[in-house]
Amino acid sequence: MAYALTRDRRRATAMALPPGVALRITGVPALALFAAWRRGPAPRAERWTGPVDVVHGTNFVVPPARAATVVTVHDVAFAREPELVTPASRRFTGLLRAAIRRGAFVHVFSEAVGDEVVTLLDCPAERVVCIRPGVAATGGGDPVRGRARAGAEAYVLALGTVEPRKNLPRLVAAFDRVAAHDPALRLVVAGPDGWGTDAFGAAVGAAAHGDRVVRLGYVTDADRRDLLAGARVLAYPSLDEGFGHPPLEAMGAGTPVVAARAGALPEVLGTAALLPDPRSVDAIADALRAALTDDDVRARLVAAGHERARHYSWSRTADELVALYQRAVRR
Repeated sequence: MAYALTRDRRRATAMALPPGVALRITGVPALALFAAWRRGPAPRAERWTGPVDVVHGTNFVVPPARAATVVTVHDVAFAREPELVTPASRRFTGLLRAAIRRGAFVHVFSEAVGDEVVTLLDCPAERVVCIRPGVAATGGGDPVRGRARAGAEAYVLALGTVEPRKNLPRLVAAFDRVAAHDPALRLVVAGPDGWGTDAFGAAVGAAAHGDRVVRLGYVTDADRRDLLAGARVLAYPSLDEGFGHPPLEAMGAGTPVVAARAGALPEVLGTAALLPDPRSVDAIADALRAALTDDDVRARLVAAGHERARHYSWSRTADELVALYQRAVRR
């Protein structure tokens, strides 16, 4: 059974759910529920779901319940670097502390985030469980269609929402340095606008080669596969990540990756990506240059990337989540 914390019934019923999965809608604004749950254990989830064994909050918030509870925490930037997230996301600290006091298990995608949940949210270590997600299949994209979509024969691809955490202004500056020596190269940024987009626009405006930065906005899954297939490099120099799907998707597509030595990215990507300091434009530029022009580096990254991407399986994720639910119920 699925549940939605919203009064927007039209939006909730538009969610894609597996066949046979019932949907329960609270009909109450999420902000009102969050305010209540920070103060106490009501209203409980069973008010909408009826009796259940486990209530899983898959995005930082889990309702109080008589049943066992599990909450997924994707990252802890809201507690460690609140300037990187929206004011709405900063509410998660109080909500998670309350859920932990009520006995919730915390599901994380990486050991790095798990360690921070323990230290920053005062969660008992035995209730933090790392279960890594699978990765979307990204092989089989058409590089010709990808280059046509990008409007370039040679391009660095950045995938993700445009927001401060993605560090796109520094990526633009690093690209500017590399582009000075390669007149055919473009930087293609694909993903929806988030918040703090003015800094990205300002960086493009200040770049000597800003006219070679291509902004695509949201792209379909098919376009995403094609863009990955056609890219020379995927750039993902985030200041913080709790996991990092796009680099692994690029690895599955055979595209070299330049990511960042930040958050969970070193743990998740290992030696299959170049991991410069994300706060150093010089370091990002050097890594891009190596991944673009050094054939030995490219070959190593492609081979290691294919192997790394194979480590992440949705079927294993499902099995481990079931085991977590059983553990929560026994407790």
